[in-house]
Amino acid sequence: MDCIFCDILDGTRNGHFLYEDDSHVAFLDKYPIDVGHSLIIPRKHHERITDMESQNVGNIFSLVPKIAKAILDVTGADAFSLGQNNGKAAKQIIPHVHVHIIPRYNHKGTIWTKRQISNDSELSELAKKIRTILI
Repeated sequence: MDCIFCDILDGTRNGHFLYEDDSHVAFLDKYPIDVGHSLIIPRKHHERITDMESQNVGNIFSLVPKIAKAILDVTGADAFSLGQNNGKAAKQIIPHVHVHIIPRYNHKGTIWTKRQISNDSELSELAKKIRTILI
């Protein structure tokens, strides 16, 4: 199976990790919609949320408040959006279940911004700041 997120989990691709436990990880999106855009994924590969047991779906979403709060604290964002897509027609790009936490900023208005390309040093520094809050 060719999965970018599985490659991040096994260390063959770089990931800027915010949080890890036995079942999940959270890391910064390499192509963020806005500063602090992060993903929470299960360690076990599932393509769609409908492939998961209900309890495991609840477990991944139970991490959202803690991780989102740390992201908001560090970035100074005013709010956040959640996203979770299932299948190509739903615009799921990586076929591994993931929940997007996208910080939102009042001064940027309500326009859905274009993805940007962040450099590794920016992502590394931001991830470090968020990790210190989550510890």
